[in-house]
Amino acid sequence: MTSAPPHLLAIGERVDQRLERDLTAEIERWAALDALLVDPVSEVHRLVSSGGKRLRPAFCHWGFIAAGGGVTHAEDIDGSVVGAGAAIELTHASALFHDDVLDDADSRRGAETTHRRFERSHSDQGWDGESRRFGEGIAILVGDIAAVLADRYLVDAHPRAFAMWNELRIELNIGQLLDISGSVQGDRRIELADRICRYKSGKYTVERPLHLGALLAGTSDVDEVMSKLSAYGLPLGDAFQMRDDVMGAFGDTSMTGKPVGGDLREGKPTPLLARAMASATTAQAKILEMVGSIDLSDEQVADIQQTIVDVGALDELESLIASNVASAIQAIESPAIAKAAQQPLIELAEFITNRSS
Repeated sequence: MTSAPPHLLAIGERVDQRLERDLTAEIERWAALDALLVDPVSEVHRLVSSGGKRLRPAFCHWGFIAAGGGVTHAEDIDGSVVGAGAAIELTHASALFHDDVLDDADSRRGAETTHRRFERSHSDQGWDGESRRFGEGIAILVGDIAAVLADRYLVDAHPRAFAMWNELRIELNIGQLLDISGSVQGDRRIELADRICRYKSGKYTVERPLHLGALLAGTSDVDEVMSKLSAYGLPLGDAFQMRDDVMGAFGDTSMTGKPVGGDLREGKPTPLLARAMASATTAQAKILEMVGSIDLSDEQVADIQQTIVDVGALDELESLIASNVASAIQAIESPAIAKAAQQPLIELAEFITNRSS
């Protein structure tokens, strides 16, 4: 596993400081109105501070540098880019609150999910109504609050940057729609799985944060930079989500914070599963058709995992990840991209595709 680049940690620290200050103030603001609001509003702070690599703020920062933003060290990062990084992290948190409800997930980053936490609280207190609906309602509203708080950081951005911000968010939601629709229909087409991979995670993790940073740099001729950032960001974003898919099917709970084989139980239409189905024999396909059953035993999960390996899908996806990373690195080594951004972006490419959590 590749170690996190020092610049990633430095950028993340600056963003964390901004989020800590602003979210603490937000909790205090609403606590003064009514004590009932403290626990729900605090959930935003809890999730944001519970982990995460701050990859998206880092890509936003280096997109800024790539477009001639003029700052070469993370400790001198421009204030608008710190704010944009905080906005992206809050949008990510918003998506996670909602995603956990959609997936009926029990844990996130090794801790109880928000909807489960409030469902349990409702039940323990013997409150009126249905505990499940209460927990899910709180989580949805908390996710909405995180989304609104994110917008505050970019309200004064240049119109083109703000338009990119909106594009990032709508694409994320489109990816979620494709994901849940594909899951319930058991659609195993490779093209659909790759489309979900790109829109649900790849674009909003890599390409769009890069674009947002580049537009925040405010340089007059940014179109060629944007094109090169796409040539880097799209294959790398796909590779990033493919690595997530491998971890979702084979990852260690102690590393990922999620149940072993979680994606297999949820029936996610992933590029890994789509390629396994495309190569499976009739007997192997019968085993793979168990994917999507939430009551799968550990033995059945192990059988599915072995089948994915046996049909060659895991090796195929690993080869595709490597090819995408090579393509991304080649694209970033361009005169259009400020030299100061090139090596950090290469380091990030290697880091996000060689991880186990």
